[in-house]
Amino acid sequence: MTSVNLLEIKDLCANTDSTNAAEKEILKGVNLTVKAGEVHAIMGPNGSGKSTLAKVLAGHPSYEVTSGSVLFEGKNLLELQPNQRSTAGIFLAFQYPHEISGVSILNFLRTALNARLQKDIPVLEFRKLMFEKMEMLGIDKSFATRFVNTGFSGGEKKRCEILQMALLEPKLAVLGETDSGLDIDALRIVSEGVNKIAAKTKPGVVVITHYNRILDYIKPDFVHVFSAGKIIKTGGSELATELESRGYDWIVQPVIVQPVAA
Repeated sequence: MTSVNLLEIKDLCANTDSTNAAEKEILKGVNLTVKAGEVHAIMGPNGSGKSTLAKVLAGHPSYEVTSGSVLFEGKNLLELQPNQRSTAGIFLAFQYPHEISGVSILNFLRTALNARLQKDIPVLEFRKLMFEKMEMLGIDKSFATRFVNTGFSGGEKKRCEILQMALLEPKLAVLGETDSGLDIDALRIVSEGVNKIAAKTKPGVVVITHYNRILDYIKPDFVHVFSAGKIIKTGGSELATELESRGYDWIVQPVIVQPVAA
């Protein structure tokens, strides 16, 4: 029996609300299929549409889908509001997580999990669960009483994101340039956390990145190269290694219009 694809994107086109008409169309026919347990890496030059794809999947209000389809577990994802997409099991880790002063990580994460499960988890039960996840990820318990991302280093912000992922146990995790701003040690710690979660709950994982270094830790099953709003090449993990050594120019070539013979 063939299982239903977790995520199936077909010919997806999307615009932004930019005032510059030339910049409005960003996604120009994206096709991507992700199954549970698979790790997909999306790489490509700046401005190619990688981050826009993540925001469109999350339901960011600044983007409008103009054509194409997105199915999540066989259902139309585009009909769901952002909170409904989260409840359905989609998780987005931000490149630059926001600070929320005055809100402790414990209260923030308990509220998020209550919304995800649509029930009220008692505080003591949640504390036990959170501390189990923190121990698994190597995060000190004192982290729980700090305000969300306030005064955090780049590595601490990303570890907070991965703690959210561990608690919410999403079916699809989209990691939007999670490696941005991390030193070597922080990158290893965050990546190991992702791997532990993936080994336990088998989500589909989409890693959006400019560089190969995070893929040395989070091994992709597929690597996709983004250019001009769509995927132009797909390969295995060896493609990421080749991109690291050769760059993108050998794939992303300008279109040359040949003159028409008289």
